[in-house]
Amino acid sequence: MKVMPVDRVVAHLAPIAEAVGVEIVDAAWNAREKSLTLFIDAAGGVDLNLCEKFHRAVDGPLDELDPTFGAPYTLNCSSAGLDRPFKTEKDYLRHCGEKVEIRLYAPIGGSKYHEGVLLGLEAGEVLIAGVDGEKRFPLAGIAKACLLIEV
Repeated sequence: MKVMPVDRVVAHLAPIAEAVGVEIVDAAWNAREKSLTLFIDAAGGVDLNLCEKFHRAVDGPLDELDPTFGAPYTLNCSSAGLDRPFKTEKDYLRHCGEKVEIRLYAPIGGSKYHEGVLLGLEAGEVLIAGVDGEKRFPLAGIAKACLLIEV
């Protein structure tokens, strides 16, 4: 199935998402299932009602855009999830002040795993406050960073 790049689809839908009060944080085509999944986030979290509201808001504009060039597809709208990896600088900035876990490609300070409170992003480095003080990690050296889920 021939499809438009997700970047183009997301750019087309971004103003609608903003009007609904959500942000499209990721999108993916699934060729096998012939579906487009839009992952959203919002201040205060995402619930089923918000997913439905967003789905209804983008349904018509997506039909006009015709991202599959006439082929049928299924549109899915979903929460990005609490454990979603940070992909952009905006993700890091959005979660300043929250506890995060960071996994590195190569050890720093003897470990590939670090956790602490996210202090920010500065000159291409992520800053966290851990139990043993402030630490800096180059963005390029981070394999995965996400919110720390404590049970």
